Amino acid sequence: MNKQVVVIGGGAAGMMAAITAAENGASVTLLEPNERLGKKLNITGKGRCNVTNCANQQELMAHVAKNGRFLYSAFSRFDGHDAMAFFEKIGVPLKVERGNRVFPVSDKSFDVSGALERRMRQLGVRWIRERAVRLSVENGAVTGVMTEKGEYAARSVVIATGGVSYPATGSTGDGYRMAAEVGHTVVEPTGSLVPLVSEDPACPAMQGLALKNVRVTVRNQKKVVFEDFGELLFTHFGLSGPLILSASAHMRDFEKNRYRLSIDLKPALDEKKLETRILRDMEDRKNQNFTALLGGLVPHSMVPVMAERCGVSGDTKIHSVTREQRRRLETVLKQFDIEITGTRPVAEAIVTSGGIKISEINPNTMESKSVKGLYFAGEVVDVDAYTGGYNLQIAWATGRAAGEAAAAEEN
Repeated sequence: MNKQVVVIGGGAAGMMAAITAAENGASVTLLEPNERLGKKLNITGKGRCNVTNCANQQELMAHVAKNGRFLYSAFSRFDGHDAMAFFEKIGVPLKVERGNRVFPVSDKSFDVSGALERRMRQLGVRWIRERAVRLSVENGAVTGVMTEKGEYAARSVVIATGGVSYPATGSTGDGYRMAAEVGHTVVEPTGSLVPLVSEDPACPAMQGLALKNVRVTVRNQKKVVFEDFGELLFTHFGLSGPLILSASAHMRDFEKNRYRLSIDLKPALDEKKLETRILRDMEDRKNQNFTALLGGLVPHSMVPVMAERCGVSGDTKIHSVTREQRRRLETVLKQFDIEITGTRPVAEAIVTSGGIKISEINPNTMESKSVKGLYFAGEVVDVDAYTGGYNLQIAWATGRAAGEAAAAEEN
């Protein structure tokens, strides 16, 4: 008789676990109440799906923000190259872009989720659209899963329900609750890859302004914790955009740390070249107002904020601007500082930091150390990574490990 495996959650990790268990001879049932599988997967990478990162085990671990060593075994058996080979084999042609980010050639995330669903059908995985509510455990071993409609017997169960970010996709924290009910510790979920909050009035004053090709540096009390080049967005609450989401993964525990974010608005110009540019502009516009000078250097909605930061009235004639005021302008252009006070709620995060405590999980198999036959995969575990395909790679690698071990489960 085939070993009965129930996978809870039809996201990236759950589908990989189901496929792997079925490939290893198990009879697999997937419980996912959503009308579509891979609902969160389909919105990743702005709908393009950054499938993985073309990286080896060591590179992957270096880009895990929290508890990277726990993933040593999973990554050693299934790294970014293995993930690429897997998706190519199931019919998803891939391409590698900047930063070794891997995308489907079609730039369509539905091609990725569709291929996974197709592979499950080929392997006979049974998808049941029911919500799991409770694990059945007897004598320290899992025996099945209770849903809202009935019970499904199982030799092994894989919890791959995701975190609590993007709750509209089905990430409602059910996995945390079910694990806690059978004795597991849940590290409080917080947001990672999440917009940042600031009380600086400059942010709402420039709400909706997107800056491209800027450099951002984030410092805490002691050192630089993040630095990169890209795009950001000012909002009514603070900052968002790709660069900000990346930075947020490096900013943790706001009760102990203070963070200052600096924007270099002219990263292509060093201080000397910027001074030369400004002196030339001042000479060309010496009889115009200071706002005219600023308008040639920054976007229109940023002009009033820049004038205030420079301490110069906008209607001041350029020929009246002092050397000290010009130097202040040069400084602000290269270092537009914003104090960050926190992050937006976890529901707005791309990734959840927190989850099932890693010390309670066998890193080789993803099996619970306290409940025989219970496995975990993906975001439900207390691991998370930076942007660039690394979080999906965690899903693939842990799903693979859990699926293999679940199919091999002995009585």
